[in-house]
Parts: sequence; C-alpha cells; structure tokens
Amino acid sequence: MINDAAEPKENVLLSVRDLAKFYTLKRGAFGTDSAIVKALDGVSLKLKSKETLAIVGESGSGKSTLGRVIMKLNEPDRGTIEFMGEDITDYSRRQMRSVRRNMQMVFQDPRSSLNPRMTVEAIVSEPLEVHGKLQRREIREKVKDLIELVGLVPGSLQRYAHEFSGGQRQRVAIARALALEPRLIVADEAVSALDVSVQAQVLNLLERLKSEFSLSYLFISHDMSVVEYFSDRVAVLYLGRIVELASTKDVFTNPQHPYTRALIAATPVVDPRREGRTKALEGEIPSPLSPPSGCPFHTRCPIAVAKCRECAPQLVELAPSHFVACPEV
Repeated sequence: MINDAAEPKENVLLSVRDLAKFYTLKRGAFGTDSAIVKALDGVSLKLKSKETLAIVGESGSGKSTLGRVIMKLNEPDRGTIEFMGEDITDYSRRQMRSVRRNMQMVFQDPRSSLNPRMTVEAIVSEPLEVHGKLQRREIREKVKDLIELVGLVPGSLQRYAHEFSGGQRQRVAIARALALEPRLIVADEAVSALDVSVQAQVLNLLERLKSEFSLSYLFISHDMSVVEYFSDRVAVLYLGRIVELASTKDVFTNPQHPYTRALIAATPVVDPRREGRTKALEGEIPSPLSPPSGCPFHTRCPIAVAKCRECAPQLVELAPSHFVACPEV
C-alpha cells in the first residue's frame, strides 16, 4: 500500500484513496438484466505541488474516468478525494464552484470542448465572468494577456474555434483553463490528436506555464514517448487498477510490472539497442463487464502462474517510492 506518511502533508496538492467508479449496464431486449462495469476499482495516488503525474494505459483502462471523477464531473462510488487539504468527495455542485477556481481540465478534442458559437474572447472570458470579480475592462485586458501567453496573436480574439488549426484550438483551451490561475490542471490526452511537431510545441508551452504559474498536472496519455518526456512520475493503470507507480526515470529504466514493460516495448524507438528487449503485448484488454479473476492482467501476462488467477495483488513498495502490484517480481 502507498504510505500516507511518506510525503509531508503541506506538499500534497491532491490525495486520492481507494477511488472506485461503477456503472450499471442494462442488457436484454427489455433491459431487465443488468451488469456492473468497474471503471475504477480502488485507485490510490498522490499529486505533489508543482509535479506532473502521468496516468498511462490502453484504451479502456480507466484513465479518462479517473480524471473526470477527480474533477467531480462524475461522482465516485467509493473512496475519498482530498484537494488542497479539503475532502471534496461529497461536495455538491454548488460547493464545487469555489473549488473549480483551483482545478481545471483540458480535454482531448478542443473542437468539441470549445463552443462554436462563441468567439475566442468570449470563451476565455467566461470563467472570469462566472467566478471572478473583475470589471469588464480588466477581463478584456486579462484575456488579451492570456491569448498572447499561449502563443496566439491578439487578432485571434474575435475569431471562432473552427477558424483555427487543432494546435491553435488547444492553445485556446489552455488559455481558458489558465484564466482563474488554478493550482491543478487535468490534461486528458491533451496532445494526442495533434501532429507530432505541434505536440512538441504544446508540450513545451505546458512546461513553461507550469513554471510560471506553479502548476501541477495530472497528465492522462497513452503515448509513452510523450510521458517519458513530460512527466515527473507515472501511474500505470490496467482495468481500473494501478499496477505500477514510480518516478518516470524508474519506470522507463527499470520497469517492474510486465504490463509496464509491454507498454514501453510497444513504443516506437529509433535506438536499435532498445528494440526487441521485451516481447510486445498480445491480445486485447478484457472487457470490464467480465474482468478476469485474481490479477486482471494474468490472461495476457507472460510470467503468470496459478496463484495469479486466484487473488488480486496489492501495490507493494519494492524500492523507495516504487510501487508494483505483481507477486512475481
């Protein structure tokens, strides 16, 4: 288990304990049968101030659900969420209004997250008008500064989202997220839809803003090469559970869980010395409607033994701040 005493409390911005999210799926011709989908099943993690924690895994692993539950866009079914020392687990939408000044989200597709009927100025102004106490003139000045900060020209203010490229739209989304000067930004696949060259520009922008605004990022991604470049620590998620949690350096130089090794092996590399070190992962992630018994990864694991089918392993600290959920490592 993750040691709560390992990190000074004042340095912890976000603390999630035993977080679970279940969905009921109706089946049958008349919807009389139902099944429980465990999108998250006992996730615990901490995010330190001014840190970037990456959440990685295949599609269906629960990454986006984790981000949305932490943001309280979806309610958890179990567990606790502490943010800036406050337990916000049971906060109502009204109570969350003040919290949202300090936690914002950047989504994967800015085309769908930006209102097509609003100008850039209106989009970035909206959080300031809802939450702030600035005069109209002050809001306009701040919006102009934010647009320039993310690398767009002031002439962009009266344009609409569809008039921009994907990278430019994501810059608008970042400006909107920064408007209230939050402490935490949840970035859900924020660069995955962009061209590689544009990805690098947006990542460099996020890194610069992290320093200027003392930001912390929960960085959700499936791209291990981006994660290696951008994050401080990595949590590897599989079927709603964390299977490895460690510093980025440890994850990429000394991965312990076979799933982590497979994710890294599947990442395209130009260094022939790294190629083929680990066999790429075979098969698809099981359906959360009928997850495997015991360790959820045992159906695809190259080192699985009989006991892996019987009980789900817990996260164990194999080395300082390096947690793994696998009895065979």
